[in-house]
Amino acid sequence: MSATPTPQKRKSVDCREYPSEKNCSLKISGTENEVLDAAVQHAVSAHGHENTDELREQLRQLLKNE
Repeated sequence: MSATPTPQKRKSVDCREYPSEKNCSLKISGTENEVLDAAVQHAVSAHGHENTDELREQLRQLLKNE
């Protein structure tokens, strides 16, 4: 008898909820780690932030359950 894996909860972050000069409309969803990795890359490439531990923690605080 094999155990059924528990699905990971999905998280999301939506740029539309945070004002920016670019009026960005990107929404990212997936597992917490997937969203954090993608959100950090997006924040650096599209919004000019620096890839730091502080940025990652700030983004983690913005994650919402789906």
